[in-house]
Amino acid sequence: MSPQLFEFHLPLSPAELLKNGGRNKYVVQEVLSIRHLPTQLRAFQAAFRAQGPLAILEHFDTIYSILHHFRSIDSDLKEETLEFLIKVVSRHSQELPGVLDDATLSMSDRSAHLNALKMNCYALIRLLESFETMSSQIMDLELGGKGKKSRAKAAHGFDWEEERQPILQLLTQLLQLDIRHLWNHSIIEEEFVSLVTGCCYRLLENPTINHQKNRPTREAIAHLLGVALTRYNHLLSATVKITQMLQHYEHLAPVLVAAVSLWATDFGMKSIVGEIVREIGQKCPQELSRDPAGTKGFAAFLTELAERIPAVLMSSMCILLDHLDGENYMMRNAVLAAMAEMILQVLNGDQLEEAARDTRDQFLDTLQAHGHDVNSFVRSRVLQLFTRIVQQKVLPLTRFQAVVALAVGRLEDKSVLVCKNAIQLLASFLTNNPFSSKLSDTDLAGPLQKETQKLQDMRAQRRATTTSAELDPEEEWEAMLPELKSTLQQLLALPQDEEEPSLEIAEKETIEDMKGRIHQLLAKAKYKQAIALTQQTISRFPESEPFSNVVPEEPEETKFLSLLETIFKGPAATTQEKNPPTSAGSKGPGLSECKDKPSLPGRSRDDEELVKQEMLVQYLQDAYSFSVKITQAISIINKMMYENTTSVVQEVIEFFVMVSQFGLPQALHGVRRMLPLIWSKEPGVREAVLNAYRQLYLSPKGDSARAKAQTLIQNLSLLLVNASVGTVQCLEEILCEFVQKDELKPAVTQVLWERATGKVPCSPLERCSSVMLLGMMARGKPEIVGSNLDLLVDIGLEKRCPQDYRLAQQVCQAITSISDRRKQPSLGKSQPPFRLPQEHRLFERLQDVVTQGFVHPDPLWIPFKEVAVALIYQLAEGPELICAQMLQSCAKQALDKLEKSSTQQDQKEARVLTLLLMNLLALAGDVALQQMVHLEQAVSGELCRRRVLREEQEQKTKEPKEKNTGSETTMEEEMGLVGATADDTEAELIRGICEMELLDGKQTLAAFVPLVLKVCNNPGLYNSPELSAAASLALGKFCMISATFCDSQLRLLFTMLEKSSLPIVRSNLMIATGDLAIRFPNLVDPWTPHLYARLRDPAQQVRKTAGLVMTQLILKDMVKVKGQVSEMAVLLIDPVSEISALAKTFFTELSHKGNTIYNLLPDIISRLSDPEGGVEEEPFHTIMKQLLSYITKDKQTESLVEKLCQRFRTARTERQYRDLAYCVSQLPLTERGLRKMLDNFDCFGDKLSDESVFSAFLSVVSKLRRGAKPEGKAMIDEFEQKLRTCHTRGLDAVEELEAGQGDSQKALSTKKQPAASRRQQQRLASAASSDNDFVTPEPCRRTSRRPLNTLQRLSKKKPKIVFSSDESSEEDLSAEMTEDETPKKTTPIRRVSARRLRS
Repeated sequence: MSPQLFEFHLPLSPAELLKNGGRNKYVVQEVLSIRHLPTQLRAFQAAFRAQGPLAILEHFDTIYSILHHFRSIDSDLKEETLEFLIKVVSRHSQELPGVLDDATLSMSDRSAHLNALKMNCYALIRLLESFETMSSQIMDLELGGKGKKSRAKAAHGFDWEEERQPILQLLTQLLQLDIRHLWNHSIIEEEFVSLVTGCCYRLLENPTINHQKNRPTREAIAHLLGVALTRYNHLLSATVKITQMLQHYEHLAPVLVAAVSLWATDFGMKSIVGEIVREIGQKCPQELSRDPAGTKGFAAFLTELAERIPAVLMSSMCILLDHLDGENYMMRNAVLAAMAEMILQVLNGDQLEEAARDTRDQFLDTLQAHGHDVNSFVRSRVLQLFTRIVQQKVLPLTRFQAVVALAVGRLEDKSVLVCKNAIQLLASFLTNNPFSSKLSDTDLAGPLQKETQKLQDMRAQRRATTTSAELDPEEEWEAMLPELKSTLQQLLALPQDEEEPSLEIAEKETIEDMKGRIHQLLAKAKYKQAIALTQQTISRFPESEPFSNVVPEEPEETKFLSLLETIFKGPAATTQEKNPPTSAGSKGPGLSECKDKPSLPGRSRDDEELVKQEMLVQYLQDAYSFSVKITQAISIINKMMYENTTSVVQEVIEFFVMVSQFGLPQALHGVRRMLPLIWSKEPGVREAVLNAYRQLYLSPKGDSARAKAQTLIQNLSLLLVNASVGTVQCLEEILCEFVQKDELKPAVTQVLWERATGKVPCSPLERCSSVMLLGMMARGKPEIVGSNLDLLVDIGLEKRCPQDYRLAQQVCQAITSISDRRKQPSLGKSQPPFRLPQEHRLFERLQDVVTQGFVHPDPLWIPFKEVAVALIYQLAEGPELICAQMLQSCAKQALDKLEKSSTQQDQKEARVLTLLLMNLLALAGDVALQQMVHLEQAVSGELCRRRVLREEQEQKTKEPKEKNTGSETTMEEEMGLVGATADDTEAELIRGICEMELLDGKQTLAAFVPLVLKVCNNPGLYNSPELSAAASLALGKFCMISATFCDSQLRLLFTMLEKSSLPIVRSNLMIATGDLAIRFPNLVDPWTPHLYARLRDPAQQVRKTAGLVMTQLILKDMVKVKGQVSEMAVLLIDPVSEISALAKTFFTELSHKGNTIYNLLPDIISRLSDPEGGVEEEPFHTIMKQLLSYITKDKQTESLVEKLCQRFRTARTERQYRDLAYCVSQLPLTERGLRKMLDNFDCFGDKLSDESVFSAFLSVVSKLRRGAKPEGKAMIDEFEQKLRTCHTRGLDAVEELEAGQGDSQKALSTKKQPAASRRQQQRLASAASSDNDFVTPEPCRRTSRRPLNTLQRLSKKKPKIVFSSDESSEEDLSAEMTEDETPKKTTPIRRVSARRLRS
């Protein structure tokens, strides 16, 4: 076919070019074979050199054949074809401007150039798409390989990713020409535009297009599509295509955002933004909820588009508002994020127009409303957006309080993510607050009150200075008219003799004087007097104006009101009185004007001052309200310090670090409370605490190193004020970490020593805190104290009057860091432990200070001597001799004092003797406990160390021959039996010393045993609380030494624990018995119920101590977890928050120990709901809601549901019915749990007449419906129908309902009945041999109705509750124990040596 006679139609598919579609339509004549392609391509190249771009008209079949065989031909031929076609199209684009400008161009030449253009573009674009398809396939086959790029090059000889950009630029250049003149009527066919833009969309589908290396390709595509949009009417097609691609390709959102932003800004195509947003806005929200992938693409597109061009997008926001009510949270997040970007970038500043301000306020209202969205991700996103708004300081001040309130409310959100973002938002508010750098509400309250009072005074002064003439009389009259009318009606209704006494009128008073007096009375709101004076004036001046105008026929009320109105609205009498009659004429107005004019500047100045004061008060009020909100937030965030989520804890820690910079008094409490987190097992939390203290304390302000050191020490000392032992230990760990990492400067140590030695003037408390900090630092570097031991002795133990026992105690604790037990080398090392000789000055001074303070009534002596005794046993050689001398010296002083006071028995001497006896018993108890610890740790460790050295020495001296002789001995050595036997021998030796020798009559300690027992056995004789506390504590310490002595005194210990009237004694003994339970578990085990009994002690201190002790014993498996653990559950509702928090922590830890709580729940429920010894209904609900929250496994839930349902049959009271129903309602039920309830419906069906029971089961139905599957809804409906039927008509109606069901249901129930009967028999047999009250007979469906009288007889004989863990009755808890009541049967607990396990 001649080139001038055909027309090339762009095909929808390559196959269309092979078909004859009509007259003059180009058809491919022949698809060449592969072997002919190189020859024909060279022929095409030769023709191109001769004819130019029009050569394609005769050689198109060659290019078509190459495209047809693209997968099979060589890569060289592909590359050669691509390069050649690029040349052809480039040459054609260069020649076309001349052709288009040629006015003499014939129709045939124009047609030839049009066909050549379409053929060249079609060939180049199809070749581009073929290369892209092949490249994508190669990438898919080589996922994630490092040599992906090089292998792709090897596959087709060149890097395709670098070749795409020139082709796209060439096509862009071509489209920028005015090629529309080649078509008839200058209208370019849609197929040509689709051909060029289609290749762009095809390239965008490649997942790698958003990689950084493909950025030039992305920009080239955007420019090409931009030309198509501006010159070729591609807007509608681009909108539809972009919407489809966003829905199907997740990677395209950022790419298309960049392209759309470019078109809207550089190409001026802002309309495409509105079209795309309209397409997205018209998407059905229900459809989007079913297509999460597409919704994610739309959401990402809108979010990023708002970040780039918020002003353009803002005009289309109304289209997207419907998605705020849709189900998909991602679309809600996207719309809200777009609003926030518009606020940040467009709707900010104070110069906004009214419409823009309204739009901003609407956006902010929407954001605040969605802070309470049902979806936690939306709530979290809103808080994040507000954080950005606050950080960039574009939130209006009028919104501060509302958004702060929103953040504070979200702190209690169930979602961890929301809580975390709420903390971040509050932190941003603090950092960017416009009020003050110090936000203490107590500091702001004073200035606010002062300035408010000043404002009130200014307003009152202004009201006083404002004359009545300056006010509108008409408005004043309208304001007073209601009250005046009411007063007039009351006066007219009174009888004539009861009227108000009339006012006297002087003879000289004129009518003007009377009108002035009436006007003044009305102005002062003295209406009764004004009316009375008016009556007198009417009678006195009836002919004068305005009284002469009174109409007699008018009602009295109307007459008086009109007169008073005329008088009040007329010229003020006061003005007339002040002005003489001569000035009432023409001069009057002139004078008043002259007086007004000079007063205007002064009045305006007063107004300005008033406005300034109002602004100041408003500022202080806003700052105070903000501070109160932040204080409220701090108290809530403080409770989140120990959440299970690491990220939340880290946010809380960072928050308190920042809060401390604003002077809030609650910040120090939070900083202290984070200290225990240094022991966290989570490395992130521990490091967060360390970083927090680095920021707070290691970077203080100061001009020099010394000034910084002083500030650091001062800040750390504040933490030690009223600090508990636990707080001190935590701070010690942090300082130890800093010292080991050399983060504390040498200047800090130097200043601490100067303060400790008194070289720098400081208070006694500051000196004491310096010594304490030195001791903490010495844990990390013992040489800090070790090299200055004598100096420390001089600081704290030198002779002074009076002795500073607090400082001496801290010095002793600092010295202990020289040989810290926690950091001693492990047993078996060759180096002996650090000890000082008995003659060392340290022990001499300790002995002197202890013995000299023994007779002085200083309460600080008690803790000092405890630390002193511990220090002696830790560092001294032969510490028992030193302590024995101390005991003897103190005892001698007590005896001497007793002998001197035997002659005179006054009250003062009795107090002194009581003090000496208390101090003596306390000292003896400390020595006894430290002696036991010394033997079991230091002596035992030293024996082991020497044995190991001896064995190593013997091993070296043995000859090789001897090693192989004893096979049995060698086997024992290999198994470690020799070392284990030696360890047991040493342990038995130490145990024997404790049992036989320490409390033997020959030892010093034995002399104090009778004294301790006498004081404990005679509380009436020795009735001093301090003495009783010391004696009871000493008895507990003596019992720790010997099992024999402990066994003999346990009855006395528990009697005191039960019967002592002193809470401090009961608290001390609770701690002592807890220690005994760990040391001698077999002896204390029978007395366990008495330990549990202290959990209900009336004293708060005892309950707290008992809770702590029982928590440790139970969690360490030293006490059997029995049904009496319900006493711990009662602590969950303790009025003291600290105790209830302790109980919650206990059950949280217990829930981590397997199925413990699940196993205990039946007994706990039975005990707490028991009418005789349980708790009230509301507290029961609180306890069970907490405990049942730990039941998370489906199997546990199903089993518990079954047990609780069966428990309805043995319940005795309606209260127990309600309690059991509540427990069922709190379980996380599933479909299988519902089946269990249906199977056991007969157990509780007759209890549904109770409204509370019925409501509880209805709540179960509502919970099940929330996440129910379609197949499970029928079962839920059946269960609800049975509930309602039974509630209204009784259980018999349910049986009738079941009897009326279909045959299939009958057959199913008949089939299941034998199995149920067998299960019932098995459970009856097991219930007979077990005392578990929750193992009750399995119910079976009743097939016949019982007679009513039989049911009544059965209901009268309800079984009594028998607790499975009742080891003791109420009588057992009594402390009046005789010999036959003492528990004899013990549960043997075999104690295995730790050394045996180690070996």
